Amino acid sequence: MTETVRIVPCPTCRKPVKWSSENRHRPFCSERCRLIDFGDWANERHRIPGEEFEDVSSDDIEEE
Repeated sequence: MTETVRIVPCPTCRKPVKWSSENRHRPFCSERCRLIDFGDWANERHRIPGEEFEDVSSDDIEEE
C-alpha cells in the first residue's frame, strides 16, 4: 500500500513542505522559518482570540 505524501505551505514563507515525521521543522520548511514564527509569538504579533483579563500581581491578592 502506498502512502500519500501530504504537501503543506510553510506558515512563514509559504514554500511547499512535505508533512512527514522525518521533517523535524514541521510544519515549517526550516529552522529559520520556525524561529521567525517563534519571535512573532514572543512579540505578540500572533495572538489567540479571547477575553482580556486583568493582570493581578500576588501582592494585590488579599489573604483569607
